[in-house]
Amino acid sequence: MDDGSEDEIVEKRLKDIANEISTDGEVPPITVREFLSWFGALRRGSWIVGRIRRMLSDAGLVTRPDFESLYIDSTFLFDVEDAGHDVVVSPDSAVAHAEASVEVAVREVPAYADPTYRLSKLAAANRVPQWVSPTASLQEAVTLMAANDYSQLPVMTGVRDVKGVISWNSIGLRMGFGREVKTVGDAMDAHQEISNEASLFQAMPIIVQHQYVLVRGQDKTVVGIITASDLSIQFQQLTEPFLLLGEIENHIRRIIDLKFSPEELAQAGDSSDKSREIQRVSDLTFGEYLRLIENQDRWDRLGLSVDRVVFCKQLERVRSIRNDVMHFDPDGIPPEDLELLRKVCSFLQRLQGIGAS
Repeated sequence: MDDGSEDEIVEKRLKDIANEISTDGEVPPITVREFLSWFGALRRGSWIVGRIRRMLSDAGLVTRPDFESLYIDSTFLFDVEDAGHDVVVSPDSAVAHAEASVEVAVREVPAYADPTYRLSKLAAANRVPQWVSPTASLQEAVTLMAANDYSQLPVMTGVRDVKGVISWNSIGLRMGFGREVKTVGDAMDAHQEISNEASLFQAMPIIVQHQYVLVRGQDKTVVGIITASDLSIQFQQLTEPFLLLGEIENHIRRIIDLKFSPEELAQAGDSSDKSREIQRVSDLTFGEYLRLIENQDRWDRLGLSVDRVVFCKQLERVRSIRNDVMHFDPDGIPPEDLELLRKVCSFLQRLQGIGAS
């Protein structure tokens, strides 16, 4: 199926949804993942998000909450577009209005104008945690924690009512000082919580200090728990592609460096940019590295004992992945792309290690 016919199918689907909302007032919610599949996509890269937003606008629709701000398996509703804007009032202004009874200036911004990486996008913030009641036996809590490899458990009497948290640390501290501990309530500490609308960077200091934070949703229920382990995994997912790309680029620069004159380097640059000065390898873009070494004569000067065509094909795939990474996709890059970066990086390391590059 070509892009044109695919777009026509989605356009009709969105227009049907708009008509159904106008008639019945609402359509069933869907997940972000299912919505992306309509467009043949698995994640929210910059190009696909732009395409989706154009088609939503053409159909007179918005999503609530905005599909880009949600965890990929969370659901949203379609709604008719209200001039493409949501009214946004800052929390500080709202408080000032309530306390001082003064008129608050209202600023209109596009519904999707939110660059913040919010907790609502994290998987851990969308998994309702297991919890125990304050009257549960200590044995029950310890068994649950050991069986599931938990470091702590929320202590709750309902989905909205948090009483505290019990952890190996809270149990050990009390027992170490000779306190009698029979029930969960005897060993629990005050809990830490944060809104799922808070940014990841707001949650970090809490997690570093307390090793966890409970996440509360907009309906005031506890919707997740983020631990230090979750935070470590999240940052690895966010940073590993950048680190791999940086190392790959450094290897390529090392291979090319001192092999070509400034004039030859300039020839590989973008000829349309007359103001740009290219004197050294670091002045080139990744795509220009490829342009430089795709020529057989130039390739021969590198002295690499590898096949040029295969090598350049791999670098072309790296260049494509690099473009996605630099545009920052909130869902991360696909596993197969990450694996390719790892393999290319490892290959370049081996070449250097055996003196073949």
